[in-house]
Amino acid sequence: SLFLLFIMPAVAFSAGAGGLHDMSVKLGTSLEVYWVIPFVCMLLSIAIGPLAVPHFWHHHFGKVAVFWGLAFLVPFAAVFGPSLAFYEFLHAMLLEYMPFIILLFALFTVAGGIRLKGSLVGTPVVNTGILLVGTLLASWMGTTGAAMLLIRPLLRANAHRRYKVHSVVFFIFLVANIGGSLTPLGDPPLFLGFLQGVDFFWTLTHMFLPMLVIAILLLVIYFVLDTVLYGKEGKPEGPGNTSGEKLGLEGLVNFPLLACIVGCVLMSGIWNPHQEIVIYEVHLELQNLVRDALLLAIAGLSWVLTSKKGRELNDFNWAPIEEVAKLFLGIFISMIPALAILKAGTAGTLAPLIEMVSSNGQ
Repeated sequence: SLFLLFIMPAVAFSAGAGGLHDMSVKLGTSLEVYWVIPFVCMLLSIAIGPLAVPHFWHHHFGKVAVFWGLAFLVPFAAVFGPSLAFYEFLHAMLLEYMPFIILLFALFTVAGGIRLKGSLVGTPVVNTGILLVGTLLASWMGTTGAAMLLIRPLLRANAHRRYKVHSVVFFIFLVANIGGSLTPLGDPPLFLGFLQGVDFFWTLTHMFLPMLVIAILLLVIYFVLDTVLYGKEGKPEGPGNTSGEKLGLEGLVNFPLLACIVGCVLMSGIWNPHQEIVIYEVHLELQNLVRDALLLAIAGLSWVLTSKKGRELNDFNWAPIEEVAKLFLGIFISMIPALAILKAGTAGTLAPLIEMVSSNGQ
């Protein structure tokens, strides 16, 4: 399958690339729902694999992601031809996957250079404060960056506590998910929407109130739950400041770099010089290429300007971004038919469902 994928360019170019974009636009009207099976299996693998077969998943999740990607791509090439398959692959990689990974890589590198020094004691007030700060930061430094900054301080603060699993669960709810709902920097789907032309501040305008309501509800529920459990434990005081460091932040140079990342993303949505590079009918606009180059440069600056000792104390390593890159490779390839079917709307295989929903709504 990999050999077939690698020889696709030669086959496709020999067949001619004319009209591939038009064929891609009409693709959703030709696809049946069963083409989405690899995408569904990819998502189920991510959900079930770490729990059901943790040892296998830890060592082979990358192979699983590639398998489900090829489970769509190879049959698609056989049915619709290698030319269209290679075009869809390039379109997903160059216009969606690579910009997504570059943004996440930049946010991960910059946020990983910020370290919360000192020790906190995991009282209900302190724990709720950590969750609140993480929720506020997640939309601007990414859910991955905010989680990386605060998860270890949260774990250290509650190391002496008997009941602490609930803190991690609410951390996942608030910091790693809900908190990233206000800007394209926060969550991957929002950035993909931005790449497709959604305004940078659309989510902030439309999602602020719902996000605020659910965040307040969860924070209140968490505070009540943690207070009850804290009292049940006898209100342990904790070991105090064992690190010998005063409470504060290290790697402050990364905050201006985070602002630069926001500026780069905004720039790509505002500045349009109407110049592009075309690779096999895939149009790469200049503003997006400049954005990605600047994001990589910002990540490089962060790596150079942040002390290596600080990153070591922050337990910084590349494993999380490597895992995300491998898993999303499979996701971006296998979800090609799902996106095509959705774009087709009433002209595609979802037409009966859309008509049923519309009639029920009326």
